[in-house]
Amino acid sequence: MPRLLDLDSRGELSAAHVRLVAKALGKSERTVWRWLAAAREDHRLARVEAPHFTVTTEVRRLLALWGGNASRVHAELVQRAADDPNAPAVPSLSTLHRAIRRDLTRGERAGLKSGEAARRAHDVFGQRPPTHRNAVWEGDHKHVPVEVDVEGELATPWVTWFIDCATKAITGAAVTAHAPSRDAVLASLRIAITRSEPFGPVGGLPGQIRVDRGKEFLCATVTAAMGALAVPVTDLPAYTPHLKGSIEALNDAVEEMFLVSLPRYTGRQKLTGGRLADPDAPPLTYEAFVGLLLDWVTWWNTRHHPSALNGKTPVEAWQADATPLTDVSPGQLATFALEDDGRTYTISTSGVRWRRRDYLAPG
Repeated sequence: MPRLLDLDSRGELSAAHVRLVAKALGKSERTVWRWLAAAREDHRLARVEAPHFTVTTEVRRLLALWGGNASRVHAELVQRAADDPNAPAVPSLSTLHRAIRRDLTRGERAGLKSGEAARRAHDVFGQRPPTHRNAVWEGDHKHVPVEVDVEGELATPWVTWFIDCATKAITGAAVTAHAPSRDAVLASLRIAITRSEPFGPVGGLPGQIRVDRGKEFLCATVTAAMGALAVPVTDLPAYTPHLKGSIEALNDAVEEMFLVSLPRYTGRQKLTGGRLADPDAPPLTYEAFVGLLLDWVTWWNTRHHPSALNGKTPVEAWQADATPLTDVSPGQLATFALEDDGRTYTISTSGVRWRRRDYLAPG
């Protein structure tokens, strides 16, 4: 309209101009002439929207109160109008439904119905730009939903592992029969740094490690051990799994691609009445489970083709990356998993005394 009005004010407007605009907008020439007349009369350059019901702050509050139930909100508004003659007019239920669909996003509607977790499922998350190998590792604990035999008792193990974000290679893992502690984190890190089998040749020192507020990852022992190697441990905000998507994807993949096939998998489908299909299946021994898990790690690194790697396996992507690696000498790693209590101990004729015991070097 501004262009047509400008041509009109200069006396240069023609039917050809109107025809061209109508064709470009997919409208009839009569419609464009009508728009032009309205613009001349009241300087209106946009369509006047007909008044319609909108979702107000009070309607949002009622939707939150009634769990997103529009019918119940409508009944509440009708009751208020009946009790108060001065209350605003109540729209029809279909009008209320249209306003909710128009004024609230799908995420907002899901959140009002099912809570914050449902709302976040509709959030949009960007991807971090691609980096090089060992630029960033991500670490996490995975509680294994499989019952294994640990010295005659059933237990569900834990896996503590790290993944290289650029190549999707598992750099190190430690399995414990109990809830993991800082020992599991240090053991997994030591395996990852040394580039030993079954994880080699991946490993070395990362530029950064991302974790999500796990106390075992952020304890003084772990941060001091990595700090001595100039590797920062980044503490991500709580309840933000999208900020460490590589390790979260690995946690999902190991369950969907491996754990679900093992005997006594606790997430297996149940029969009617909640009964297990095979409740007496013999469990794996703890040692057998660890062996199978390490075999799966080898498969993941050497034969799996993640979609992000354009047909390469993690090891192939690792070897195709020419970024220099930083290795740690065996002397530095000798005490990597040992915790320093900050005290100075004196070597006497009996050796070094600690907790009522004397320790000697091999002679």
